Amino acid sequence: MKREKLEKLATEKNCPCVTISMNTNKNYPDNQKDIIVLKTLLEEAKERVIKEFGQHPVIELIGKINRVESQIDVNYNLESLHIFLSNATDEIVRSAWPTVDAVHVSESFAVKPLVKMFNRTEEYMMLMLTQSNVRLLMAVNDAIVGEINNDDFPFTNDVNELADTETVSDAKQTESQTREFFNKIDKAVVRVNNKTEMKCVVISTSDNYNRFLKMADKPSVYLGWTNLSQDNKGNTSVAKDAWKIVSAQQALGRAEAIQEMQEAVGKGLVITELSEIYRAAKDGRGDLLIVNDNFHQAVRVTDEFSLDLVTDVTLPGVIDDITSDIAWEVISKKGRAMFTTQEELKTLGDIVLKVRY
Repeated sequence: MKREKLEKLATEKNCPCVTISMNTNKNYPDNQKDIIVLKTLLEEAKERVIKEFGQHPVIELIGKINRVESQIDVNYNLESLHIFLSNATDEIVRSAWPTVDAVHVSESFAVKPLVKMFNRTEEYMMLMLTQSNVRLLMAVNDAIVGEINNDDFPFTNDVNELADTETVSDAKQTESQTREFFNKIDKAVVRVNNKTEMKCVVISTSDNYNRFLKMADKPSVYLGWTNLSQDNKGNTSVAKDAWKIVSAQQALGRAEAIQEMQEAVGKGLVITELSEIYRAAKDGRGDLLIVNDNFHQAVRVTDEFSLDLVTDVTLPGVIDDITSDIAWEVISKKGRAMFTTQEELKTLGDIVLKVRY
């Protein structure tokens, strides 16, 4: 999820903005059920829009709702689908993370799923460190999207120096050359990291990875390694193995954020009341927002900062889920926002904000 798209959808104010979210299936024949669910949600959206605004003022938007079904090919579904419609916008986003089937009709879009994608969409490098070649690939989540070709990569010579010390008859004789070669590769990876800030997963044997890491000038660039075995020689399989390492690092990062929040409680820097969280986020005080992924709250904003909780989302002026608005306020003001279901969050509550002061 690119920040530009998130910002565009998060900042749009229109009356109305329709957000439709639904879980989807990647495989046939289960994805055929998605057509039925989509029809039901589109009909619900149309009924709500007409009921709340009348048919004539929203005739253009109704036309967009009617055309959505023909724009979606269920054969390309991932874990969830998110549709954003207004008089000015017609956006369909597929996501690799599950959601809650829902229709939101408000003056802004419900961008919670996009914040989740923004946090969990990872661009990273894969260093193929094998005896046959040394290449640097680019990946997004579990898919390879390209290869880096520059003055360093791919390495076209000295590749045969990548022999395991366990299998070389005279390991001491080759170790110096191998260390020098690993140092050369590491410096080349770091040069790319300095320009892109992308981290790297190494594809190699365990022995080579351990020796390579000892030579690394900047070990923090490397997230871990996975072996290129006979079972996973295809790029798709290797990318999925690399993504397991990256997603595990993301989960660790969320756990560390929860720990950071817990430590901030004792310093008096944590807010748990929804209206106060909203005010602090609008004021730019939000440093870290953590929200239970299953929590949502409909509200009416009664003045610039006050919120009234409501249960009937069809009432005029109601924001279906204020957590989306709060999350964007925090992100747009250089804070962090994350949605998670990790157990550690239960001790803090469904929505908590660590403030800067």
